[in-house]
Amino acid sequence: MAIYTIQPKRSTLHGSFSREASPILTIQSGDTVRFETLDADWNAGPEQANGRRVEFCTRKHPQDSGHALIGPLYIADAKVGQSLAIHINELRVGTWGWSQGGGFASAVNNRLGMQEKEGYHLIWELDATNMIGTSDKGHKIRLHPFMGVMGMPPDEPDIHSTIPPRYCGGNIDCKELIPGSTLYLPIPVDGGLFSVGDGHAVQGDGEVSGLAVECPMELVDLTFTVEDRALSFPRAQTPTSKITFGVHKDLHEASMIALEGMIDWMQELYGYERKEALNLASLLVDLRITQLVNDVVGVHAVLDEDKLII
Repeated sequence: MAIYTIQPKRSTLHGSFSREASPILTIQSGDTVRFETLDADWNAGPEQANGRRVEFCTRKHPQDSGHALIGPLYIADAKVGQSLAIHINELRVGTWGWSQGGGFASAVNNRLGMQEKEGYHLIWELDATNMIGTSDKGHKIRLHPFMGVMGMPPDEPDIHSTIPPRYCGGNIDCKELIPGSTLYLPIPVDGGLFSVGDGHAVQGDGEVSGLAVECPMELVDLTFTVEDRALSFPRAQTPTSKITFGVHKDLHEASMIALEGMIDWMQELYGYERKEALNLASLLVDLRITQLVNDVVGVHAVLDEDKLII
């Protein structure tokens, strides 16, 4: 199995999803790619003392309007109707990050009356060895890094925003997807055209301000495997749990999509009848709000494996 390394440069960066995008690399099922990524906002470094930010490179709108993503990758074996398993081997944060509360129009900020004037902005120094973040105003928090965006384009023409997650992945923003986890995505187009970006040093469920500690990642080590099974929505296996996802404009419907995915998976794994799976899900499965801020809301259903004694 081959191992590749990709660093951010103008030719490897983009800020949208499109089935017409030209791949930057072709790999085989079983190959590993080691990425270095920018923060979501295309910054070359932390905010300067004068408040200025310097973009890493010139952006070409509209195809670069969204998160700074590396890709797309063409997986030679990937076909529509199969699924792509993305195993997260290792994640290492960069040395800096930033976060913000309020200061722009959004459903949350508008509801809380925090959309006007400047937001509350923090610049973070990130210690990847001790996994501690320290803000420029003295806050200290423990880091829990993960990638906000891992996904492929829908099988539809034109370009698509990186903001809303879809059935084929994208801006899922699930903090459970740590090293040792595998994300399973339906393959929407032949070759997959997978992209990754939007490193988060830490985020709470909900991502309520609209931002995590946004940061570059020094290493995003992923192994890609094509599996001959059909999925309708993403799933994940973490070191401790099974997760299914739902996204929708309506929170209840997003919850039902995640729940139905978990019931389906419990039937596949354990041979349960459907009502039996629902009965046990009510006892063992947690529904969590993944995020409230990406045009659609996200819910993930979590089955901690130590709760179920087979």
